[in-house]
Amino acid sequence: MKYEKLKNLKNQDFKRFTGVDFSTFKEMVFLVKEQISKTKKTGRNNKLIIEDQVLMTLDYYREYRTYFHLGQDYGLHESNVCRTIEKIESILVKSKQFRLPGKKALIQEDENGIIPINQTVMDVTETQIERPKKKQKKSYSGKKKLILSKLK
Repeated sequence: MKYEKLKNLKNQDFKRFTGVDFSTFKEMVFLVKEQISKTKKTGRNNKLIIEDQVLMTLDYYREYRTYFHLGQDYGLHESNVCRTIEKIESILVKSKQFRLPGKKALIQEDENGIIPINQTVMDVTETQIERPKKKQKKSYSGKKKLILSKLK
C-alpha cells in the first residue's frame, strides 16, 4: 500500500511527493471518511483504503498520469481509477475547504462585470490540401474500396 510507505516520511518529503502538507492530507482524509460514512453504501467494497484513494487523486493532479498508469500502480482497472478520482474530487470540491492557489484571480470581475481570463487562441480552421494533378484519376477518392471496385 502506498499510504503505509508514505506515512513515515517527514512532512517536507511528504509535501514533495503529494503537493500538500501531511496535516492537509489528514484533513482531506477525515473529510472524505466523514462524507462516505453519511452515504448509503452499495456494491462491493473498494479495494483501496480511503488514504490511498486520496493519495491516488493527489498523484493524478500532481503528475497528470493516465488512468492506466495509476491503475497499474494501485492494482485497479482504469475505469475504477476514474470513478475513484471523480468521487474523491467531488467530495473535496463540495466541501469548499480546499482550493487551487491563485484561482480567485481568474474569477474576479472588473468594474464592468467582465471576468478577465487569460486565453490562448489557436487557428484550427480546415485548409484544403492540394492533390497531385498528374497520374491520378479524377474519380479517385482515396478509398481503397472504390479503386478495387473500378478495377473489376
